[in-house]
Amino acid sequence: MPAGDGASAYGEPSFGEQGGKLSYGSYLRLDQLLSAQAHLSDPPAHDELLFITIHQVYELWFKLILAELGDARDRMMAGETYLPRLRLERCLTIQRVLLSQVDVIDTMTPQDFLQFRTNLAPASGFQSVQFREIEFLSGLKDPGFLDRFRGLSDDQRQRLGTRLAEPSLWDGFLATLRHSGFAVDSREDRFAAYEKITHDRANYGLLWGLAEALLAHDQSWSLWRARHVLMAERQIGTKAGTGGSSGGSYLRSRVELRFYPELWELRSHL
Repeated sequence: MPAGDGASAYGEPSFGEQGGKLSYGSYLRLDQLLSAQAHLSDPPAHDELLFITIHQVYELWFKLILAELGDARDRMMAGETYLPRLRLERCLTIQRVLLSQVDVIDTMTPQDFLQFRTNLAPASGFQSVQFREIEFLSGLKDPGFLDRFRGLSDDQRQRLGTRLAEPSLWDGFLATLRHSGFAVDSREDRFAAYEKITHDRANYGLLWGLAEALLAHDQSWSLWRARHVLMAERQIGTKAGTGGSSGGSYLRSRVELRFYPELWELRSHL
């Protein structure tokens, strides 16, 4: 049968002949997705829908970032360089979207936020399990978060515990260096490897590119933290966070954190 009559040239079903078994909405489960924005304010505050939507979208992006970073880590542990860099570059593009989403939140005035903010306590962005998973996977591991988190389910606690125990992206990068013949057991070994790589990009360009992709991931996350501080201070000033944190001062204490301090220090040795 010709492809135009209902079958492809390779005998596979062509588009349009699935008998209505699958639709755009059913594939994306839009009924469930679009019914997940439930107001707590009564009567509903206009900007609460904006607030809920932004944070739900963040969590969807976090899920994708975790999948990409996890694959990059696994491939680096096996000594790969090309696909891990592509995964990191995709995450960087997503992280630029995350940064720009803060501009959408900034369209909400402090007065409008106050119409429903008290309903949020004690919930807080501090409790985003996926955000902490990204930090742990990226190399910024802090077991204390498991004690400070409120309302963790058994599954969430297990996920965070797994992230703490498993190799990070930094472990993956060091594994890639080992696969390339470099010693990495000591700080001196690692900086000797960095020096050779940085001064011989003709032979080690893939390793250099991977290191730069890790640094860009680190920088982008730091930029998001800094932007988040300004957004929070614009909305609530010096008020405490809904989860009980000190608010802006806590967020500012996180801005200078780095996933890969040795890659930043390397700049001083060039």
